[in-house]
Amino acid sequence: MTEPREASRPPFDPRMLEALVCPLTQGPLHYDAAAQELISKSAHLAYPIRGGIPIMIADEARRID
Repeated sequence: MTEPREASRPPFDPRMLEALVCPLTQGPLHYDAAAQELISKSAHLAYPIRGGIPIMIADEARRID
């Protein structure tokens, strides 16, 4: 049986945070492993991580308070 493509991808590597910033504010991001999101406190957005790949598109992000 073949594994789904999503399951075969490696998890997000937190070392990527050294190179990633919020695309809207250029501020730092914080990794939420439980939610699989990158949090931008300055933009009040949570960017999803899908298959180990951060989706750094504001329209895909979830608004947070």
